[in-house]
Amino acid sequence: MSPQERLTDALYGLGWSTVKKLPEPAAVRLGQTVADLAWKRRGKGVLRLEGNYARVVPDAGPGRLAELSRLGMRSYLRYWMESFRLPAWSEERIRTGFDPKGLHHLTDGIASGRGVVLALPHMANWDLAGAWVTTELRTPFTTVAERLKPETLYDRFVAYREGLGMEVLPHSGGTAFGTLARRLRDGGLVCLVAERDLSASGVPVTFFGDTATMPAGPALLAQQTGALLLPVTLWYDDSPVMQGRVHPPIEVPESGTRAETTSLMTQALADAFASGIADHPEDWHMLQRLWRADLDPARSGHGGTA
Repeated sequence: MSPQERLTDALYGLGWSTVKKLPEPAAVRLGQTVADLAWKRRGKGVLRLEGNYARVVPDAGPGRLAELSRLGMRSYLRYWMESFRLPAWSEERIRTGFDPKGLHHLTDGIASGRGVVLALPHMANWDLAGAWVTTELRTPFTTVAERLKPETLYDRFVAYREGLGMEVLPHSGGTAFGTLARRLRDGGLVCLVAERDLSASGVPVTFFGDTATMPAGPALLAQQTGALLLPVTLWYDDSPVMQGRVHPPIEVPESGTRAETTSLMTQALADAFASGIADHPEDWHMLQRLWRADLDPARSGHGGTA
């Protein structure tokens, strides 16, 4: 393990061991202070966040983009402060910490026994949404986590999410898809953060007017298992309660090849994500490159930062 990896692991460990002991108002203030300091430094993550917001809000000038990135960093640090504290939250605090709209799409899908795939972008606090599902709905689910370095940090994230009632599979290794399919065929629930492709086999979609690549997994799982595919978007308001929306199901097209139906379903998923992100851009925590033109900056003037 490199010195940088040891430092990263130690800092996350400090967060989970120390921040969860803070009173909630103190944790909120700490998160905002750290966010504002990071925003003022104008590092690669902040610049990339602004570049992504420039696509989401194309008519925003420099002042508006700077304000969006400031609010975006505050939202991102709110996610971390909540996540560090979630293991210490009472069941009542978790139940009252999330207010999803369109919940009947999920509860009806669970009741049908056909299996449900929930697909989310990196908005607000997806871990809190998951904890709410296991606590309020008493429904366990399976998810996938990106393998992080160092390995000890990945282990921390797995233990944290398993402590919230989730079954966590590693993204790499090639066995996750088969396990997810089995859970769905048994009528289970699968939750996937699904707007950033971590493989070489993603599906091209039009996202805020330009081409991005998103994972094929949610659409393929729905097709192969008969599970319901439901997009979910999340956001914060000025209260301690996170807001969310379960969007109507994305149906499997009646005709077309596997590739064609996967493309259509993934585009519909991207459109649902875009609707939620457009309404609440500051709660979309995308500090990495996403669009193809940004992954290959020579193809577009948008690229070049972060």
